Amino acid sequence: MSWTEMQPLLYDNTLDTLFMVWWSTFYAVLFGIPAGVLLHLTDRGALLQNVVVNKVLGAIVNIGRSFPFLILIVVLIPFTRLVVGVSIGPTGAVVPLAIAAIPFFARLVEAALREVDHGLVEAAQAMGGGTWTIIFKVLLPQALPALVAAVTTTVITLIGYSAIAGAVGGGGLGNLAYTYGYQQYETSLMITTVVELIVLVTLVQLLGDLIVRRLAGRGTRPSSPVRVGLRRARTEEPAAVTEAA
Repeated sequence: MSWTEMQPLLYDNTLDTLFMVWWSTFYAVLFGIPAGVLLHLTDRGALLQNVVVNKVLGAIVNIGRSFPFLILIVVLIPFTRLVVGVSIGPTGAVVPLAIAAIPFFARLVEAALREVDHGLVEAAQAMGGGTWTIIFKVLLPQALPALVAAVTTTVITLIGYSAIAGAVGGGGLGNLAYTYGYQQYETSLMITTVVELIVLVTLVQLLGDLIVRRLAGRGTRPSSPVRVGLRRARTEEPAAVTEAA
């Protein structure tokens, strides 16, 4: 197959891959952040400690993460058809891609929130900050670099998943590599497709790393009242220890 013949195929299927990855990432972030925040807040010793909710939600997330993606696509065919009207093509692939990505991203969010300095949370609580204030003024801003890194990892994973979805009728570069590269022995097209996937992954990783470095270099700081409260708590603590002695 000549380059002239490959160009329209590569262009159309690249757009299909980007469509699948974009929308599945969007839904992964939309539902994964609340799930990750809830996992963190209901853990032992956390603000909303609730063992039952944490265990149930954790079990659901673990089951979703352990499902092989190829089997998940097949299992979700009736649900996918119910939600979007089709079970094949890029639109049909978005549903299993999103469902596979949500629990994966939720665990990354939970891990990112665990790294936030607990002293900042205590300072916000001491100033009368409620749960929503702590989430949006302390936890999420402080975890922002780690959250961007989590999104980057999720996007890269979804690019690989989209190739698997393409091989079973999902469209995109995976479908192109399988249909033309494997079934019709178009080796040059398969190599080109693999190289394009590598380039996509590399670009996503470079962009994600750049944003993380910018955020880490700038420093994600809590709002001024929280900083004041934290400084006050740290200065009062030695005085309290001295009086007790």
